[in-house]
Amino acid sequence: MGEIEQKPTPGSRLGAPENSGISTLEHGQKPPPTPSGKLMSIKIQMLDDTQEAFEVPQRAPGKVLLDAVCSHLNLVEGDYFGLEFPDHKKITVWLDLLKPIVKQIRRPKHVVVKFVVKFFPPDHTQLQEELTRYLFALQVKQDLAQGRLTCNDTSAALLISHIVQSEIGDFDEALDREHLAKNKYIPQQDALEDKIVEFHHNHIGQTPAESDFQLLEVARRLEMYGIRLHPAKDREGTKINLAVANTGILVFQGFTKINAFNWAKVRKLSFKRKRFLVKLRPDANSSYQDTLEFLMASRDFCKSFWKICVEHHAFFRLFEEPKPKPKPVLFSRGSSFRFSGRTQKQVLDYVKEGGHKKVQFERKHSKIHSIRSLATQPTEPNSEVPKQSPQSTSLTFGEGADSPGGQSCQQGKELKVSTPESGPQQSPALKKSPAGSQPADRATKAPAEEEEEEEGVKERVQQSKPQPPQPSTGSLTGSPHLSELSINSQGGTAPANVTLSPNLSPDTKQASPLISPLLNDQACPRTDDEEEGRRKRFPTDKAYFIAKEVSTTERTYLKDLEVITSWFHSTMSTEDSMPETLKSLIFPNFEPLHKFHTNFLKEIEQRLALWEGRSNAHLKGDHQRIGDVMLRNIQGMKPLAAHLWKHGEALEALENAIRSSRRLELLCRDFELQKVCYLPLNTFLLRPLHRLMHYQQVLERLCKHHAPSHADFRDCRAALAEMTEMVAQLHGTMIKMENFQKLHELKKDLIGIDNLVVPGREFIRLGSLSKLSGKGLQQRMFFLFNDVLLYTSRGLTASNQFKVHGQLPLYGMTIEESEDEWGVPHCLTLRGQRQSIIVAASSRSEMEKWIEDIQMAIDLAEKSSGPTPEFLASSPPDNKSPDEATTADQESEDDLSASRTSLERQAPHRGNTMVHVCWHRNTSVSMVDFSVAVENQLSGSLLRKFKNSNGWQKLWVVFTNFCLFFYKSHQDNHPLASLPLLGYSLTIPSEAENIHKDYVFKLHFKSHVYYFRAESEYTFERWMEVIRSATSSASRAHVSSHKESHMY
Repeated sequence: MGEIEQKPTPGSRLGAPENSGISTLEHGQKPPPTPSGKLMSIKIQMLDDTQEAFEVPQRAPGKVLLDAVCSHLNLVEGDYFGLEFPDHKKITVWLDLLKPIVKQIRRPKHVVVKFVVKFFPPDHTQLQEELTRYLFALQVKQDLAQGRLTCNDTSAALLISHIVQSEIGDFDEALDREHLAKNKYIPQQDALEDKIVEFHHNHIGQTPAESDFQLLEVARRLEMYGIRLHPAKDREGTKINLAVANTGILVFQGFTKINAFNWAKVRKLSFKRKRFLVKLRPDANSSYQDTLEFLMASRDFCKSFWKICVEHHAFFRLFEEPKPKPKPVLFSRGSSFRFSGRTQKQVLDYVKEGGHKKVQFERKHSKIHSIRSLATQPTEPNSEVPKQSPQSTSLTFGEGADSPGGQSCQQGKELKVSTPESGPQQSPALKKSPAGSQPADRATKAPAEEEEEEEGVKERVQQSKPQPPQPSTGSLTGSPHLSELSINSQGGTAPANVTLSPNLSPDTKQASPLISPLLNDQACPRTDDEEEGRRKRFPTDKAYFIAKEVSTTERTYLKDLEVITSWFHSTMSTEDSMPETLKSLIFPNFEPLHKFHTNFLKEIEQRLALWEGRSNAHLKGDHQRIGDVMLRNIQGMKPLAAHLWKHGEALEALENAIRSSRRLELLCRDFELQKVCYLPLNTFLLRPLHRLMHYQQVLERLCKHHAPSHADFRDCRAALAEMTEMVAQLHGTMIKMENFQKLHELKKDLIGIDNLVVPGREFIRLGSLSKLSGKGLQQRMFFLFNDVLLYTSRGLTASNQFKVHGQLPLYGMTIEESEDEWGVPHCLTLRGQRQSIIVAASSRSEMEKWIEDIQMAIDLAEKSSGPTPEFLASSPPDNKSPDEATTADQESEDDLSASRTSLERQAPHRGNTMVHVCWHRNTSVSMVDFSVAVENQLSGSLLRKFKNSNGWQKLWVVFTNFCLFFYKSHQDNHPLASLPLLGYSLTIPSEAENIHKDYVFKLHFKSHVYYFRAESEYTFERWMEVIRSATSSASRAHVSSHKESHMY
């Protein structure tokens, strides 16, 4: 008798790591090496009905043949597929990947092996490649034609309409009916023809990639999706059918499911002769017997089904491949069969890590050619409907091309991102380009790398003035996966002549080399000698570098003001969508500030020039100070305080106008997608308030540095007193407006909320946690407010937003650690008055942050008058325990309204906001962290070096919003690239790294390493201080005292 037995612990049924076994990716765990010897030819029938012959050694294991097929298709996610064939008893079985092929296929000349989908994941957004989804779509098409995928007429017509859209393109009634007459997708298709044509009319503009996505969206909700029935009888002799799915074992009567046994409830699976046995875990609430018995046609049928169950359980439930059983010394008992290959978690991790290249593929039945690009944009699992464009472009940094990194910084790689027009397919391109074939200035947004591993930079066509964004075929920043290094963190639009890959879809992943000349490992200008010489000429006094920080950050502040006074004003002037009252509230209050700070910057730079000796200084000592300049300008700032008071009012008025005017909302959203708007638009409205705090901090450092007897001390202290008074007056407004701004920013990232922004609601923390359910660990995004906790999943639409699954009011909630109870590390149980959920954090420190903030929020809710009314538009409460077979998550994902939502066309959305960064880095950020980030902003020149390069490249770097933004110079209007820092570690290079320079710090995340050099000890310490604030969250107690000391 063969059997599989799980450890009877709660942790095992939730996918706890202790059951993981040894990874197949480790040395020594690979299948046996391919033996040499006589070859045999095996015919493989593909999902598009073509046949290919493969020659493999006779004694080769089955994995060699499967790998050959996947390699032929350039299929990265081949683990979802398998090879099936009729054995010598005419029973259809799966090819065993560990056994020699010759022992399984007795007469290969007379057998056609079918390449088909073997494992159907619960959510098609887990399929991260367009080619994989295309093959799944072919499988659905095949199952429909064979009558295996049964459904009602409406669903069948909708499925076929998506197939027709992918094959012939947009609706044309005559062409549709002609095509349907020639192609039969389902028995009795003629009766559905009118419905199919009607549905097809709704898909105009949908690309083949989108059609695959929507086809799977509809199919996955059908009861028979991915189901293969195995005839059996129960103990009473009633004819039934058994099936296995990702959730467990299913029982059907005909095509109707009558029972389901979730993996969490199954303790042991075994077979004995013709009897298939399912041993369940003890359950006082269940009426089932401890062991269920089913009778199948023969022992071979029974063993075949048992093997399929073993493989499904291992693939979907385990973290890694189970260990092989040790060989018995004398007697063997039971089957030695085990699952071989990567589990679904390993597949997802592998695609995330990006160790593969993406190439083109051809759709055999489609008249619309579709290509998978070399570097798809989604950086990290989940989110947008795939887009496709009829245009084509290539991005080349040729050997003679100028690059943003400097005239002599060259690259010899070409990144080709194309969607060909009708005609022959081009071969995959990753090749040398002719010198100067395309200057970097013409570069479009290059597909960026997967968020957690490979990195890329989105380059854009440079503009001299803001251009209204063109409809994009899939904004890179709006892709399912976040780029480590991305141009303009708030997104941007592709020029009209630029196209992006069609496979911008949920969970898609990129795999291109680092392609930016700005942040690339290629040879760049070496500036060591030049910089050393300049350092020797500069003053060494710390006060000089503090004054220089005022200058560098003032430059960035002026650029931020220009976003409103110039760029946004120019956009609004050409449109009539903004009310005049709103214009008069915003622009007249920003223009005086811009004029004042322009003069302030000139005065600071003149003083620094004298200090450095670059001008004809009179008496040297008179100019080695900055306090007098600061005091004079801070006093001159007082008359402008009336404008500062208006900024909070302007922010509220703008949000109210956006809410009441759809046209203004679209205009503001399009402006946010411009590269000059590198942060959320409403953030720029608060910049003047933030700047006051920066002056206060600089003056505090100067006062601390100078002795009381120093000539500059008195002016610095007087300027600090003036600034402290201004900050104290605006303190309440600042706190209120930051919360207001954050709520509106989060509102754009969420779907399913009626009124997130209400008086009294305060944002506390957002971040990624794993929610435990009957399906195991599922990543969810949590949003904690002072009255409610929301949990969401990555959206399935092009908008790239997060869909709300449920809410837990905090009134009456309790929180407790439950790691011991569930056997899952860093596990918490949240018990509300009506429902409970179990979540797991990524680390101990993350768990402690959540416990601290949730407990604080619960205490705040208890002190309030009572429970608050619900505000979600629609989401059934998740009040089921993790052991239940059907979870509320599944219900909320599978409801029909969600299907309709995903079929609608939604507007582009910023895809790498802080919410998305937290999702991809599996971390969290609190409002306290945001407040600290506001204080810790810095600008200046740094030298950058990669771990494998020798040259240092000079960049203008701006640190804000937990992110480094890189510019060629401080005069640029927009960043060339950005690097979100959450999750990075900040260290000093070791001796072994051979960085023989002063003032160098190292940023490290997984395999990505960057070195940065500062010009002095002071600037080095400042960069370390502000970056550390982004890479590690401060404790609440520490931050509270920090804020009080700054009177903010």
